[in-house]
Amino acid sequence: MAVVSLHQPTPTTAAVTKAVVRAATLLQIRQALLARILGVSSATASRLCAGQYTLSRDRHKEWEFALLFVRLFRSLDAILGHGEKARIWLAGDNLGLNARPLDLIGSAEGLVRVLHYLDAHRGRV
Repeated sequence: MAVVSLHQPTPTTAAVTKAVVRAATLLQIRQALLARILGVSSATASRLCAGQYTLSRDRHKEWEFALLFVRLFRSLDAILGHGEKARIWLAGDNLGLNARPLDLIGSAEGLVRVLHYLDAHRGRV
């Protein structure tokens, strides 16, 4: 009898690293902002984007923020696509958030706020 696992597979460090870099590239997120999002130094963000640094589950803070950032990208992609519309939405004033999402996502509280906002809108799509 086959056993069915209810646990989702955990993403590999290489996959999450690649997803973060790809999302930052497609959304045109600057390395300095990416560093703030992940809670790492600008030098680390630079190495990450250059393929010389891999995110790790052992560094819990950056790992969790990386997963949240990828979730942000996936929500934007589902609602707007990953092109110009998503970049415009991030950079534009948002009355529901009372700020530009791009200004908010550099802090933990702001990133979660934007994610909750997108989750609410994603449920309507």
